[in-house]
Amino acid sequence: MSQPAPRESSTPLVRVEEMNKEFTHGARVLHVLRDISLSLDAGEMVTIIGASGAGKSTLLHCLGTLDLPTRGRILFGDVDITRLSPPELAAFRNRTIGFVFQFHHLLAEFTALENAMMPALIGRLPPKEARERASVMLEAVGLAHRLSHRPGELSGGEQQRVAIARALVMEPKLLLADEPTGNLDTRTSEEVHDLIFRLNEERAMTVLVVTHNMDLARMAPRRIRMEDGRLVDDKRVDPDEARAGRQGSRST
Repeated sequence: MSQPAPRESSTPLVRVEEMNKEFTHGARVLHVLRDISLSLDAGEMVTIIGASGAGKSTLLHCLGTLDLPTRGRILFGDVDITRLSPPELAAFRNRTIGFVFQFHHLLAEFTALENAMMPALIGRLPPKEARERASVMLEAVGLAHRLSHRPGELSGGEQQRVAIARALVMEPKLLLADEPTGNLDTRTSEEVHDLIFRLNEERAMTVLVVTHNMDLARMAPRRIRMEDGRLVDDKRVDPDEARAGRQGSRST
């Protein structure tokens, strides 16, 4: 594995220690994640690649507290999330983690603004503050002119932008994206990729993207590859080099 010069010493935003995930089906035990140890620093942009069944989405779900490991620990700063109760875990997830999935999961009867407000309302912010936050985030993703439109009136790319705004409305420390452009055409995918990289750079937000898109994976300063539930490669390149690669890709 190739590694860059060491970073300045600091406490990682996320630290995973010897994490395993198993599923039991009758007498059969399926080992999906095997001895995963990983750290993510604040502001990092990371992509994870691997064949179907490698464990990428399961890793993302565990990091996002949607599932818990069978063994091992996940720490956010000094908080061991594997020890939190379900209500504590739900509150932590709402405050700390944003999710973007391949399917946007917008509520069809609600407007773009109302969809983006949802995490803030679930987090019991006052409706006025929730509306203001959602408006700001929709403007940040280029949809200030579409606040009152429902999902059926938006393009696929616009719907995914609403999903990204919704993921950001609580200003999370970590954004997790699972094949965020898997259902989009090439041009729209590139626009969403650019948006994710821009948000990472402008907001210093830690972003972890699971993808089959090798072009997207190569654009990130840190690229992780998984095989059979294990991390088999963890490569970092200079952020300026990665940025130049993205600019070159857009110009071709």
